[in-house]
Amino acid sequence: MTFSSTSVEQPSQARPSLFQDLDLNQASGVQADTEQPVEDLEISRETSLSPVMSLVDRVLIEALTTGASDIHVEPQDDGMLIRFRQDGVLRLVETLPKTLVPAVTSRLKIMADLDIAERRLPQDGRIRRSFRGRTMDFRISTLPTRHGEKVVLRLLDSGATQLGLDTLITDPVVREVLRDLGSKPFGMILVTGPTGSGKSTTLYALLSERNDPGINIATVEDPIEYSLRGITQTQVNREKGYDFSTALRAFMRQDPDVLLVGETRDLETARTAIEAALTGHLVLTTLHCNDAASAFARLDEMGVEPFLVSASLLGVVSQRLVRHLCADCRVAYRPDQEELARFGLAASDEHHITFFRATTTHAGAEGCCPRCQGRGYSGRLGVYEILRTTETLSSAVAKRASTDQLRRLALETGMKTLLGYGLDLVRQGLTTLEEVERMLLTDTGLESERRARALSTLTCKGCGAGLQDEWLDCPYCLRVRQ
Repeated sequence: MTFSSTSVEQPSQARPSLFQDLDLNQASGVQADTEQPVEDLEISRETSLSPVMSLVDRVLIEALTTGASDIHVEPQDDGMLIRFRQDGVLRLVETLPKTLVPAVTSRLKIMADLDIAERRLPQDGRIRRSFRGRTMDFRISTLPTRHGEKVVLRLLDSGATQLGLDTLITDPVVREVLRDLGSKPFGMILVTGPTGSGKSTTLYALLSERNDPGINIATVEDPIEYSLRGITQTQVNREKGYDFSTALRAFMRQDPDVLLVGETRDLETARTAIEAALTGHLVLTTLHCNDAASAFARLDEMGVEPFLVSASLLGVVSQRLVRHLCADCRVAYRPDQEELARFGLAASDEHHITFFRATTTHAGAEGCCPRCQGRGYSGRLGVYEILRTTETLSSAVAKRASTDQLRRLALETGMKTLLGYGLDLVRQGLTTLEEVERMLLTDTGLESERRARALSTLTCKGCGAGLQDEWLDCPYCLRVRQ
């Protein structure tokens, strides 16, 4: 029996265009609505007649120039603080007189087309400006506080250079696991982590590897953070009733192959995404939870049936960002046994490793490092934990196994923990123990990492006795299992 196919093979030699005999300029009789030109920040700063307008423009330009990810405008009892978040850490930039609070907040609300008369309710909006040839978006949020309205702006560069998986993930084994998950024809991949942990960057790195003229890729986001040529991108508009679940249902009638859902935050969106994954589509989405194993409990809390999760989920990626140690001013040192023990490390096993710490000085001070401006760190690195769904783990999920049981099953299959990945970056001289402690060290994470190390060997290094999987210490010589 033979089956006919509706697809037509491309001829080996170039064929003439289907529209070569048409005047396309004349055919476009109805002109599409053109966007208003985007105002340039530097020109606005120089031509502004109002000091407040010039002040706000200078704050935005300074944030863009220094690579900040967020701007905090905070009214206090004795003034107004301007703080930037750089490499994940807030720093104070300027303190302005309290009398400027109403004028500055009103100016920012005008730029974002918000209601300047409404000061008792939170508002959200967006500012779009041009800066050095690039179009920049500022996602703005206002919040009524005791001393006035606090304004926070998130900087979004939709034209930023896309980073590939080879650049984002330093561990080759973890990188290939994620690449293999992203190459599957159908199923769902969850990327978890807090706000600002690089989830969107990881998702777009996966999309860029699948981006091909033969594949239909569609994304729904809030807001659109990156522009990727060749894919369909849409942004939710809750005021008009256009949310994630509505967009997903519309996508299903658009003949998609790969779908990206910016965030799964409710039961309807989760069920629609799972239905898409079960009907032959690859679905990429994000979820807020602490680690990879916690994603199943989070979905169960939403009301998603466990058997649907076990049938559709390919894997869960949990990630964080740690600051990259400045290679020009880092200082080598030898941590003591007490410091290593906090991370479950033994000095005898780490004697061949060179540890580094950051050197911090005030910007502009004598001897200040020109590369990191005295912060000791320059840029950030991704830390990844990938839980790959196996038959055993899927069966445990369907039976509503606890998060701890699922975590143990994942460790038995060789999952590298967030803490383990971070400690590998420390051993490579890319970050510090202090940074790993700040971002990754938790009681659960430490226990998981110790168990992962314990599972890597079944023989005690001290006395040579055989050990069982669940033993974290040798019962014969009392040596900690390494």
